Amino acid sequence: MPSADPTAFHTAYDTLLDRWTAPGGTGGVERIDLASAYGTTRVLVRGPADGEPLVLLHGGGNTAASWFANIADLSRERRVHAVDRIGEAGRSRCGERPIRTVPDLLDWLEGVLDGLGLDRTDLCGHSYGAWQALTYALRAPRRVRRLVLLDPTQCFAGFRPGYLLHALPMLLRPTARGARAFLRWEAGGAKLDPGFLELYGLAAEFPRRKVVVGKRPTAAQLQACTLPTLVVLAGASRAHDVRRVQAAARELLPQAETVVLPGVSHHAMPAVRAGELDRLILEFLATQHPVEA
Repeated sequence: MPSADPTAFHTAYDTLLDRWTAPGGTGGVERIDLASAYGTTRVLVRGPADGEPLVLLHGGGNTAASWFANIADLSRERRVHAVDRIGEAGRSRCGERPIRTVPDLLDWLEGVLDGLGLDRTDLCGHSYGAWQALTYALRAPRRVRRLVLLDPTQCFAGFRPGYLLHALPMLLRPTARGARAFLRWEAGGAKLDPGFLELYGLAAEFPRRKVVVGKRPTAAQLQACTLPTLVVLAGASRAHDVRRVQAAARELLPQAETVVLPGVSHHAMPAVRAGELDRLILEFLATQHPVEA
């Protein structure tokens, strides 16, 4: 694996983060570092102090800065907390205790919520982050008010074989060039944000711990979940069969609402057509669902 350039990565990260303070939203960006046995977790916070909390979990290979196109809308009235997942590229730092198992990963996330003082919050994740959000919500439903899953992977269906085949070279020998080529392939020729593409490539070469991969939730677990849930699918996703994911979500999650954004690829979400996505999220979160306490 090529040696990573931390300076270049952090410069690209901070450049993307600078766009968080573009016009819109409320106030600047607060950076919080939460210490635990797993290490130090960086959380980016924006929005009114009295706003209802919303926690964002980024996809695999990404960072908290990847919400640059969504933060202005989401933080206008909500108190948004975007988490840099520990063990991956980003501003979080690993500690002496590595995250090796799914219970470790969920314990770490629960510690983050505790550190932020969030007894109960809305939780939104993209891709792998959506799997983590759903898995945590199934374990600790008392801590989650509403759940938003953005093109979730390994939640309702598996990956397409062709997607895994294209991802394999990047997994075996990750390079910035290979990571960017993979994103361009998955986007199907659609234009991706240059700043996001730069950071994603550099993140591929950044030292990281082995990503925890867990099982897909069982049908019984999903059917028992009564949390109000919004599933937004990328209509042009090459990661999985979108129609199959939508059908399974409708069948297995009793409180699920599903929406497909046509023409958006898996890795282009959440930045492409961000305004439309943000509107869907905010309207869902503003709805008074009958199962809420």
